[in-house]
Amino acid sequence: MLHRKESIAHRVWKDWDLYLLLIPGFIWYLLFCYKPMVGLRTAFYDYNVFRGFAGSTFVGFANFRDFIDSPDFIRTIKNTLLIAFWQMAICFPVPIILAVAITEMKCKFVSKLTQTATFLPYFISVVVVCGMVVSFLSPSTGIINLLRGKLGLEPIYFIVNPHWFRPIYTLMTLWQTAGFNAIVYIAALMGIDPELYEAAIIDGAGKWKRILHITLPSIVPTIVTMFVMNIGKMVKVGYESILLLYNPSTYSVADVISTYAFRVGIENGNYGLATAAGLFEALVALVLVTFANKLSRKLTESSLW
Repeated sequence: MLHRKESIAHRVWKDWDLYLLLIPGFIWYLLFCYKPMVGLRTAFYDYNVFRGFAGSTFVGFANFRDFIDSPDFIRTIKNTLLIAFWQMAICFPVPIILAVAITEMKCKFVSKLTQTATFLPYFISVVVVCGMVVSFLSPSTGIINLLRGKLGLEPIYFIVNPHWFRPIYTLMTLWQTAGFNAIVYIAALMGIDPELYEAAIIDGAGKWKRILHITLPSIVPTIVTMFVMNIGKMVKVGYESILLLYNPSTYSVADVISTYAFRVGIENGNYGLATAAGLFEALVALVLVTFANKLSRKLTESSLW
């Protein structure tokens, strides 16, 4: 044990400058990720913001029971999983396809232009993006309905029609994040040994066969890692965008756990119930990540841990 401690101390002393670089990130995680977790005990209190925990009543799991027994429980769970499924089915594979397409382009100018054009939307504020979507889909002044009017078609009230919410939200998320998410896969593709492609060309393999048998198998560990990480984040489903896009007429398809917690906590002042809903959401994410990691390890022999 002493030798082990000495070896660890020696490594730290040897690479002290690298460990020094970790300190800002470590402090950030302590202050903004771990310290706020103390507030999770709000889920077990009938919390009064003016009296604090000392003046609030401890109610145990009553807030969780209220959330599960509420008529909104099934609706929010269903909407959360359905919107998450739409994102995983569409928004997850597209960056992989985009990364392969960018790296396979022979014209470097077109490749760089495509990468830049798809990457820039990520830096546009969510508020601005949602405002653009609302403007484009406006029944009176939106470009889509103006084009429909030119064709003699009736305008569609996209934003207030529940049937259009999930496609609109998914396509908006795809447009904003596809280029940014593709960067990880582009970096993985750059690490593939060029000799593998040269050997495949000598053997007579065409471009599609090289992609199927060399490119994609080589980035499977990266795909698996990103898949497991996205499974953990999918129950969040970007609730900021949903808050900016939805309205009472689309609650039936757009109201997710996080937006429900926001309304209950901020608008109604029921902080205990809101925290319980948020904690329940985190537990669902933990279960999904664990399941996805085990499934990935079993099917592909690659996993996050």
